[in-house]
Amino acid sequence: MPEASAAPGTPVTIALVDDYDVVLLGLARMFDDFRDRLKVVEIDTNEPLAESIDVVLYDAFAQPESGHAQIGELVKNPRARHVVVYTWNFHPELIDSAREQGVHGYLSKTLSAQELVEAIEAVNAGEIVVSDSSERARSADELDWPGRKEGITDRESEILALITQGKSNAAVAELTYLSPNTVKSHIRSVYRKIGAESRTQAVLWGVEHGFTPDHRRIERWVGAGD
Repeated sequence: MPEASAAPGTPVTIALVDDYDVVLLGLARMFDDFRDRLKVVEIDTNEPLAESIDVVLYDAFAQPESGHAQIGELVKNPRARHVVVYTWNFHPELIDSAREQGVHGYLSKTLSAQELVEAIEAVNAGEIVVSDSSERARSADELDWPGRKEGITDRESEILALITQGKSNAAVAELTYLSPNTVKSHIRSVYRKIGAESRTQAVLWGVEHGFTPDHRRIERWVGAGD
């Protein structure tokens, strides 16, 4: 059971966990208008933080959701009172796996800032919150991701990030729960948008445009309870 949260009326403390700067900064900006209700206390995880956090928001962008090993480790972290997965991918197996791992929320990236804050507050109050979501729905307008300024969609961005990490098409399909043909379609679309004619060119473009993750962030939370 998670330990007691902060007293009523005080802002919910929240840590943002993902390996991509632009993703985290977009989330932080999304919460700017709710500082009286949410306090982002960790975004740069290169510095130690001993205090417990009310809600750890795990942004699933380009993370290995299918195994959910990282999520399980986050749940075990004694500094994380509640763990919430934040994603566009609502495949039933992913939701079931996350629930089995002990997460307190599985929230959709289609939620507006107001809706997301309300869901986080409900989780902090002890509720288990799972969003209703359409698989084809787009992420909230306030969010950001690598390549958005170049016209790359959120789904395409995640696929390019996984490719930049060295994942094969088959691995990308497995991680995202998309069909191989859908993955190929997204890849062709990305190639057109960035002017790439080969996978090597796409990877090089990804490295130069913020698609390389900083794994220190996730590693610091996974199994880092000291």
